[in-house]
Amino acid sequence: MTKLTCLADVCLIPAQIGTPTASVSTYVTAVVDVVRKSGLHYVLHSAGTTIEGPWDEVMGVLGRAHEVVHEMGVVRIQSDIRVGTRTDKKQTPEDKVESVLSKLEKLDNKQ
Repeated sequence: MTKLTCLADVCLIPAQIGTPTASVSTYVTAVVDVVRKSGLHYVLHSAGTTIEGPWDEVMGVLGRAHEVVHEMGVVRIQSDIRVGTRTDKKQTPEDKVESVLSKLEKLDNKQ
């Protein structure tokens, strides 16, 4: 059991070779539903989802997301996962974005 809390930025990519459409929104919806039902904090963005929580729970949700997409008939899935951990403070995905926006505002005020 891992005691770390993490932020995982995740993008599941169903390998749908030869399908009539490039759209993956149906699969994204199914994955976000898995994340939502997990009770973990998450932020959906244009190219993936950031999930916040205990390491083992986040990894369990990612495994369940793969299972659900496979159950939808996708035989191959590739996932891009970037996981960050900190031990000095708790930081949400929104905190990280706010930090950058705040610094941008200070830059704008100097110009």
